[in-house]
Amino acid sequence: MKEKSLANLVYGDIRQKILANQLRAGSRLAENTWAKKLEVSRVAVREALIRLSGEGLVEFGERGGCFVRSITSDDVKEIKDLREILETGALRLLFKYKDKKTIQKLEQICNDFSSMIERGYYSGACEADVKFHEVIIKGAKNERLNNIYINSNIPLFHFKLSNSSQVDDYTETDIEHRRIVECLKNNDLKGATTTLLQHLDRGEKLMLELSPLQG
Repeated sequence: MKEKSLANLVYGDIRQKILANQLRAGSRLAENTWAKKLEVSRVAVREALIRLSGEGLVEFGERGGCFVRSITSDDVKEIKDLREILETGALRLLFKYKDKKTIQKLEQICNDFSSMIERGYYSGACEADVKFHEVIIKGAKNERLNNIYINSNIPLFHFKLSNSSQVDDYTETDIEHRRIVECLKNNDLKGATTTLLQHLDRGEKLMLELSPLQG
């Protein structure tokens, strides 16, 4: 496999783990460790880390080394504002197309989320939450919208879900997700939009309360 393809492999693996909160803020990303783990060269790892640095997901220390970047309060507010714009717009398009398969996918994700919480699988619940919102975006059937969403590192907003102490938040998330799905089934755009906005507002507030953010 060519070096560029190997770098893409490393990039995808590390990026996914950061966005799913499997790599926490401040975690050191040693080139030799990842090279051995993924069976690639350190050059491929270095290229991947430089790309992730350009996206603001990692940062290089003044004394060397690469670390997962901490999220700031400004990051949280900006991500939440961007999500409002993108996801409410996606909902309008989703109602326009009335794609039953998308609604079925969202319903299944809700069931998966509930199951993972019951089993105490919080990182899996985090991934299910991310997937729920990504499916809404994909359901809009607009490739440019989807690309903007993916490239904006929006899943960082979900890292609260990996904290097993937030049982009430899991319950509220489940209720809100299911309410959005019911509104989709009943062709209630206003109800779905209102619930989504409440969901995003609550998520922003919780992150700002629980997290030692900077800025």
